[in-house]
Amino acid sequence: MIRCDCAVCRSPDPRDNRTRASIYVETPECKFAVDTGTDFRTQCLRENIWEVDAVVLTHSHTDHIMGFDDLRRFASPRGGRIPVYASAETMADMERVYEFAFKATHRWPGYLHPEPHIIRGPFSLGETRITPLPVPHGHSETYGYLFERGGARLLAYLSDCSAVPDDIARKIAGVKVMVIDALRHKPHPTHLSVAQALEVAERVQPGQTLLTHICHELAQSAEADLPPRTGLAYDGLKLAIEP
Repeated sequence: MIRCDCAVCRSPDPRDNRTRASIYVETPECKFAVDTGTDFRTQCLRENIWEVDAVVLTHSHTDHIMGFDDLRRFASPRGGRIPVYASAETMADMERVYEFAFKATHRWPGYLHPEPHIIRGPFSLGETRITPLPVPHGHSETYGYLFERGGARLLAYLSDCSAVPDDIARKIAGVKVMVIDALRHKPHPTHLSVAQALEVAERVQPGQTLLTHICHELAQSAEADLPPRTGLAYDGLKLAIEP
């Protein structure tokens, strides 16, 4: 945090030095990002990412979209075009905030030309089936996502939520890996606490649970107190998930 001298902000553990929450998914057919947050450029440089074939957005809060313009470096080899998947509400916000990219009359040749795809149900990127998971985020709604290949539930990603309704928990039951919002121990009006995230894990029974969207009130060392098969996600964490 800017202007903070707390133990986590001054921690020598590099895993306590966190940028905004997002993921990058590689499959044999496709490479795509979920969210393009404020730190998107830094993250791509750090992880040496050279290809982004598509972008999937969870919602339009600034910490999840303000790196969107940096997609131009990935889109330029294809004439600026890149598919963008989002809910109708999120897409409307993107078209307003990034009017210069979405509006044909404002585009510059060879610049970023997003191709909007409104998510109205499950869709596929390559052989990966992606199911939207609408969840409350305080008074707003965000999309989490379930990623499946060959009918196997591989990953559930719920980065920003204040609850996980039972119907969503049933859709992701038994998933191999669940990555879920857990801001801190203290309750928060728009995010899950650690205890609330663990309660969701009890209902879902994933093979592994990783807590994300962590604030500076939760040190990486808190992982030692978590249940088995549960950990704190950190910048640069890589997972290989097989069907």
